[in-house]
Amino acid sequence: MTDDVLFSAESAMWRTTGSFPRGPRYDGEAQGGRVARRRLGFWRRFAASLVRPLMTVMVRPDWRGMTNLPATGGVIVVANHISHADPFALAHFVFKAGRWPRYLAKESLFRIPVVGYIISAVGQIPVARGTVDARKALDQAVAAVEAGKCVLIYPEGTTTKEPDLWPMRGKTGVARLWLATRAPVVPVAMWGPERLFDPRTRRLRPVPRTPVTVVAGPPLDLSRWTAATPNAATLAEITEFIMLSLRGMVADIRGGTPPPLWSRPAPDPGRTAPDAAASGEAPGEAAAGLSAESED
Repeated sequence: MTDDVLFSAESAMWRTTGSFPRGPRYDGEAQGGRVARRRLGFWRRFAASLVRPLMTVMVRPDWRGMTNLPATGGVIVVANHISHADPFALAHFVFKAGRWPRYLAKESLFRIPVVGYIISAVGQIPVARGTVDARKALDQAVAAVEAGKCVLIYPEGTTTKEPDLWPMRGKTGVARLWLATRAPVVPVAMWGPERLFDPRTRRLRPVPRTPVTVVAGPPLDLSRWTAATPNAATLAEITEFIMLSLRGMVADIRGGTPPPLWSRPAPDPGRTAPDAAASGEAPGEAAAGLSAESED
């Protein structure tokens, strides 16, 4: 068992019932809570103590499919990105499932006094987007997954630019990460954080008990690409499959008919180079699809 596994009685109840315990205490809470806190360490416990009360007050959760998140071992969690508020909802969901969430965050955040130290201390990974150095973030993500950690990724690389906040085209960073690790890829669809902060209007509405839905699906079946060469066509196919899966899950939550992801030209069979240039992405753009922060 790695230090990434944070099971307590509370998280176990979430995984089996999908709901929080009622009342101030329940069977096993004290012992399970102490075990989880001891594994967290000081800085992760400190970060959780800041985020959890805020989320408890601000969000009325409708969280489903938590048992689809593996309890141990490396895992890649992919999610749609609709608001600057949804990283908190996703992290809280993963934490309640018994795993410690690890995002790739903008490198500039790590230079902010105090904030940079804390996010580094709790295991977040810096990414210098738009530069060749962004590839280093992908290497760190691979190392984290191979070490049994839970890495959270927004394949779109930024909050969606679709007018109605449907998923849009993803970048290939998540496909590269899966090809390098073959770890389970768990899709998570969210709806509701845009009520707290709408990226279209940049309007902040901190209304307590805002309904937020987070749904984790079963690990995606990527077996058809197990023996595939990691070229541009393969990366595009895996990315499209992931984004279509997320789009379908979002449609299940929201209802209605989602628009197409994008119109993608047929892949050129002659393009086989696995680097960013071959995939049509600028240097560092693929790793941008691993970032937890918007490009705005």
